[in-house]
Amino acid sequence: MRPAWREVARLSFMGQRFDGHALDVGALTEITRFQAMVARTAEVLWRAASPDRQRLPAHFEERTRLCLRRIEDASTAVPLEVAVEQPEQMELLEAGAGDAVDAATLIADVLAAIEAETPVPDRLPRSLLAEYEPWGQTLAPGEAIVLEVPGRTRTGTARVTTATRARLAELLEGRYEDHMDLTGEVWAADVEHQRSQMRLSDGHSLQLDFSAEHEEFVTTALRDHRTVRLHVTGWGHFSAAGKPVRVTRVDSLRAWPAGEAPLDPAAPPIEDVLRALADDVPAEEWDRLPDDLVDNLDHYLYGTPPR
Repeated sequence: MRPAWREVARLSFMGQRFDGHALDVGALTEITRFQAMVARTAEVLWRAASPDRQRLPAHFEERTRLCLRRIEDASTAVPLEVAVEQPEQMELLEAGAGDAVDAATLIADVLAAIEAETPVPDRLPRSLLAEYEPWGQTLAPGEAIVLEVPGRTRTGTARVTTATRARLAELLEGRYEDHMDLTGEVWAADVEHQRSQMRLSDGHSLQLDFSAEHEEFVTTALRDHRTVRLHVTGWGHFSAAGKPVRVTRVDSLRAWPAGEAPLDPAAPPIEDVLRALADDVPAEEWDRLPDDLVDNLDHYLYGTPPR
């Protein structure tokens, strides 16, 4: 059965750079970021509505995976759609109950509130504001991304501009700077502006600012993002809740196979750890050990005949 397609959102890129039915390649970063925002928002909303369930529903990722099938005129409009495999799922989406639709609607409502300088919706988990902040980072003054969600009834234009991002940053006041030591997946990179996006094991995303000397590490980690994780130490911003938001200074970068913990260069050698453990044992306990312990270890551990 061929899937049906349901439009979840439409991004219109406004500005001279996007005239002539042309989508600047840099805008792909913004589309990718929006996909991550929808997926993360949908997950947070689902967990808030289902506090007693530990695992996401089956095929949840497919339900929030947006697809770009065409680009339309109107200052370069990009419809983003989800594939619906079963007809009954289409009915749910049309009724406005789809995870991706709900997430896109909330994002639009948040942007409209920021644009109008009114309070953001009460149902917005404040942890998501930090997830939204990097969106629009490639925009220049005078450019904008307008977000439209079919069926959205709340009034107000939902758009991202440099001014919108500045107001969003004000909402995130209370953040602080500190040392960073983290490992994550690189899922987007803007070499021209030397920025990339990393996703940590808990699904939290943050921005990584890098220099020319680290460009190869970042682009290689992006190319091999399914199997490689990037270990970063440096300095950056944390949200008021303690979540890393942005790495502003990189001290070191190392690539590690996914699933493997990075080596801690500050960790003591194993022989020093063993020596410290031995020093903690009282001398009288050492005196209780038999003289032939090494030769007859199996005898003392398992009761086999002594040698």
